[in-house]
Amino acid sequence: MTLLVVWLINTLALILVAYLMPSISVSGFWSALAAAALLGLVNTFIRPLLILLTLPVTILTLGLFIFVINGLLFWFVGSFIQGFVVSGFWWGVSGAIAYSIVSWALSALLLK
Repeated sequence: MTLLVVWLINTLALILVAYLMPSISVSGFWSALAAAALLGLVNTFIRPLLILLTLPVTILTLGLFIFVINGLLFWFVGSFIQGFVVSGFWWGVSGAIAYSIVSWALSALLLK
C-alpha cells in the first residue's frame, strides 16, 4: 500500500514540476503516472550502477557529478515516455532537482 502512495506522490510531484518549469511538460495524469513509474525503476536499477561506474569522477568533483547523472536519467525518461517531454540536458538537471525537492516535500507532508 505504501508503494502505491509513494507512486502517486511522485506522480503529483512530476505534474507540479511540469507546471512550474516551462521546458518540462506532461500531457496528462496517465503520462505522469507512467513517467513516475519509469523514473522509480531507473533510479532503483540504473542509477546505482552509473554511480558505481563513475565513482572516480564523482569523487573528483566532490559529488557534483551525481547531479549530471540525475539530469541525464531524467532527460532519458523524457525521451521514452509519450507525453512527458524534457527539452534538454540542463532542463533535465534542473527538473531532477525540482522533482526531488517537490517529491520530498509532498512525502513529508502526506506520509506522517
